Amino acid sequence: MKSLLTPGIFLAGLAALLSTGIFPLSASVVVFAFYCAVIGGLFLAWRFHSTRIFFAVLVVFLSQQAVSYYGSFVVSPATPNNSPTNFALFIGLLLPMNFVLLSNRQERGFGFPAIVPMALFLFMQSVFVEVMCRSVAPGITSRLTPPATVPLPLATLVAFGAAALILLARYLLFRKPAESGLLWALAACLLALHFGAAWRLQTAYFAAAAFILAGCVVETSYALAYHDELTSLPSRRAFREAILRLEPPYSIAMADIDHFKRCNDRYGHETGDQVLRLVASRLSRVSGGGKAYRFGGEEFAILFHGQTTADVLEHLENLRAEIESSTLRMRGPERRCEPRGPDRRHQKVQGRRRQTGYAIRQLSQEPASNELSVTISIGVANSGRENRSAEDVLRAADKALYRAKAGGRNRIELASGTARSTRSKAAGIA
Repeated sequence: MKSLLTPGIFLAGLAALLSTGIFPLSASVVVFAFYCAVIGGLFLAWRFHSTRIFFAVLVVFLSQQAVSYYGSFVVSPATPNNSPTNFALFIGLLLPMNFVLLSNRQERGFGFPAIVPMALFLFMQSVFVEVMCRSVAPGITSRLTPPATVPLPLATLVAFGAAALILLARYLLFRKPAESGLLWALAACLLALHFGAAWRLQTAYFAAAAFILAGCVVETSYALAYHDELTSLPSRRAFREAILRLEPPYSIAMADIDHFKRCNDRYGHETGDQVLRLVASRLSRVSGGGKAYRFGGEEFAILFHGQTTADVLEHLENLRAEIESSTLRMRGPERRCEPRGPDRRHQKVQGRRRQTGYAIRQLSQEPASNELSVTISIGVANSGRENRSAEDVLRAADKALYRAKAGGRNRIELASGTARSTRSKAAGIA
């Protein structure tokens, strides 16, 4: 939840500072901060191939430019339709709509076919805002002076509220930092529209929106570096950093999926990915205060802070039994089992020649199960006199894992040499 709460805390702190006036903002500081945030956000989004954030920052920039020019004018009573409130309606509907569209947009890099449609769409919106707001010019009498605010129409508030709910739902569903960044940038833009007449305040909030979007690019790259994208578990790099902070006593368990290569060869890599996600989902719920990591391939590591092997053995046994009892339902017939090449091409012809015998053989065969079961082998070691460093404990747990493999799999092996074995049921890939 850090990626969800951190931008909100930043925005709340900025709003508190701006409302108290403890740090008065000069025009040069505000402009410098805004353009630094925009240029930095565009550069980071381009560098990390995030077209969604790139166009979101561009939307923030275009909105700031429009609000700065058109949103700070008072119009004459003779032209009541050309009010700043109506101008806020234009931006207040387009801005949340763009954020929702970008949230649902798939990342396709910065290729020409990927960026041109969105760029043209933003250009058309800019032309629309320019045409609709140009009629304000004949009725201009004066500029508003800070700290006046622009009353936002109900339609604008509804649009922002609906967009915020959609972005929050997408974050809770996908747990992506980009959704959190879009959500809080949208909140900053709403505050900017509210203070549209106070040029420094609205520019400061637009700068905050661009800064939040730039920060979510960094957060996304951090998540990719420290979390495994397939299983959503912390990655090997996160594990390596975690063991540097360990203080005795602690235990490390190494778990490996039994016969995983055979599963990939027989059922294909898509099924293998499903198996990895299944096992990872069970490992993420390990009891006893353990935290699971994907160590590499089909191998996982579990850290137990402040516990010895005697303390964690029961929790590991429950984990092993839960994975053994879990089944994976196949999505459909595996293509690798179908005949290929000439056999597939002449299958109908061969079927006509051997129709009777083929039908009898098919009736005599039992239908293949569309469910797979999986087992794991676990090796566990704890800190002590023999294992003084975390690397020593890790090596001891790895050796215990290999003994569990050699001893029949689907079992737990302690580094001390005492085995905790359980014979498996007939498993699909174990």
